[in-house]
Amino acid sequence: MKAIDNILECIKCTRSFSEQELEENMMVCKGCGYHFRLPAKRRLEYTVDEGTLTEFEGAAIGSDPLSFPEYKDKLFKTRNELNITEAVITATGEIDGHKCVVCAMDGRFLMGSMGMAVGEKITRAFELATQKRLPVIIFSVSGGARMQEGIVSLMQMAKTAGAVKKHSDAGLLYISVLTDPTTGGVLASFAGLGDIILAEPKAYIGFAGKRVIENTLGQTLPKGFQTSEFMVQKGFVDKIVHRKDMKDTISALLDIHKGGTEL
Repeated sequence: MKAIDNILECIKCTRSFSEQELEENMMVCKGCGYHFRLPAKRRLEYTVDEGTLTEFEGAAIGSDPLSFPEYKDKLFKTRNELNITEAVITATGEIDGHKCVVCAMDGRFLMGSMGMAVGEKITRAFELATQKRLPVIIFSVSGGARMQEGIVSLMQMAKTAGAVKKHSDAGLLYISVLTDPTTGGVLASFAGLGDIILAEPKAYIGFAGKRVIENTLGQTLPKGFQTSEFMVQKGFVDKIVHRKDMKDTISALLDIHKGGTEL
């Protein structure tokens, strides 16, 4: 969205509204239904019962394994501007009374890219959930692996996938929610491994970009390729869920798969 004289304008349909009006509608345009991207903390506020959220591994931060130019400065600046340490928040909480581990990625933090800290936090979230026999809910938004960390970031794909497998082998539920955009190594690892995969409407979902795929295959891809709607048709996504219905939908799924122990 863009602001013009304190009036906000939808980037899709150009409808104008006040910031309060948009917030009251959970950051969804009333004109076209466009779902604006959410900060991780706002996402958790919409999902987790008030007063039940307890963040863990909040101080976990990665290093600069490749001594990538200006990377440390960029991390320092981003952390100070956003007041979060990394591109994912991991926490325990309740959704309509159902105890769970819930994670929310933040696309503002280096496009939600997955480096060593993000991979470690996701892994520890699954390990805690396995230990406590709790379901896991993850809201993903990401441009993929973090290029500034090179092969170390790619290793997080295997590490997180391994943690998901152990959680699954314990007979526990993992709900993955894909938001706009969910791409690259995040989609190709934990985000694509949910027992149930939900997505917000018209979210961009894919591994490589459309142009890269078309140039590689020498083919024109179908209309709507790499959207939530296309992924439902092809069976990758189980259901598209409007943001206003997301908490109720997750709650209903948790109710079906009741279980877990006290934290």
